[in-house]
Amino acid sequence: MNSRALDTSPSDGRPAALDTASAWWLKTLDRLERSTVADPAIRALQRGIRSLPLGGARDLLRGRPLGHPLHPVFVQVPVGCWLSVSVLDFVPGAQKASTALNAVGLVGVAPAALTGWVDWADLPPEQARVGAAHAVANVVAVACYSASLTARLRGRSAKGRLWALSGMAAVAVSGALGGHVAYRRGAGAHAAE
Repeated sequence: MNSRALDTSPSDGRPAALDTASAWWLKTLDRLERSTVADPAIRALQRGIRSLPLGGARDLLRGRPLGHPLHPVFVQVPVGCWLSVSVLDFVPGAQKASTALNAVGLVGVAPAALTGWVDWADLPPEQARVGAAHAVANVVAVACYSASLTARLRGRSAKGRLWALSGMAAVAVSGALGGHVAYRRGAGAHAAE
C-alpha cells in the first residue's frame, strides 16, 4: 500500500490528498474568477438576456414570489433523474427505467437553463465568469446524456452507460461550479447586510 496515500493532515486527520485536491480546486476557481478573457462575450450575452422582453415573467423566473431563486428548484429534475440513471445502470433489468429517466432529465434541462440564464444575466463579473464555466459544463452534460439516450434507443446499452457516466462527471463539475456561484452570491449578500 502506498504510504503517501495514507498521509494525513496534522490538523484534522483528513488525507493529505484531499487537502491537495481542495487547494487545486480553490486555486482554479480563483483563476477563473480573475480571468478576463471571456468578459466581452459574457457582457454581451448578459446584456442580451437582460434586454429580452420578459416583463413580469422575469421576476417569476428569478423566483421572487418564492423569496429565493427558482433555478436550484428546477435543477433537481435533471440532476435527480441522471443520478438515478447512474444507480439503475447497475441494477439488472432496469434498462427501460434508465432510458426513461435519461429522457426526462433531458426534458428537465429547459426550465433549469432558462431560470439559470435569467439569474446569471445580473451577476457581477467574478461570478458571471464561474457561471459561464458552469453553463459550459452543463452543455457537456447535456451532450453526454443526449448521446447516452441515442445509444440506449439503438440498443447499445453499454455505450449508453458509458455516456451517462461521462455526463455524471460533467454534472458533478457543473454542480461544484454552480454551488460556488450561489455561495459567493450568498456570502456577498450577507456581507453587505
